[in-house]
Amino acid sequence: MALLSRGQIEGALHRLGELALQHDDDIELLAVGGVVMVLAHDARLSTHDVDAVALHAGQSQFLRELVRQVALELDWPVDWLNDGAKGYLMGMSDGGIIYQSPGIIVRCPALVQLLAMKLSAWRDDVDIRDARYLLRALIAEEDSDQEALWARIEPFVVPGQQLKARYAFLDLWESLYAEY
Repeated sequence: MALLSRGQIEGALHRLGELALQHDDDIELLAVGGVVMVLAHDARLSTHDVDAVALHAGQSQFLRELVRQVALELDWPVDWLNDGAKGYLMGMSDGGIIYQSPGIIVRCPALVQLLAMKLSAWRDDVDIRDARYLLRALIAEEDSDQEALWARIEPFVVPGQQLKARYAFLDLWESLYAEY
């Protein structure tokens, strides 16, 4: 699948909301990953997919059915919106609403949780670029020192990934803020 732009994502989310309303329902999602970097931060022009989980208990199957319908209408893969990143969600923080239209609200985690997820994954250059952006945004937002910021990130790190995430954080911090 080609990369999804802001306009394509917003169009597909709008359609999800319309479909939910046709079923006298609404959808509330928690989005993570690249879609948040596109919609909330303008840190990227596009993403491969929309990583999101349903926030209403028992709504996952309903959501999958609507996602399939949108995929058919747009000639997109059925997993254009998926919950594949839910394994990186440790706890829940509130980063606000990043998209809303009739029938749908899309929220995202706070910056500190998004950074913890990127540090836990730390798979490729995209994760590194996103993490660099998020770290800069956190520093600009609150002017934390390294240890204080790590103490806020660590509770959201995936269990078993703490060492990898800590090393990634230290490496990232040094690349951005080390004095030479």
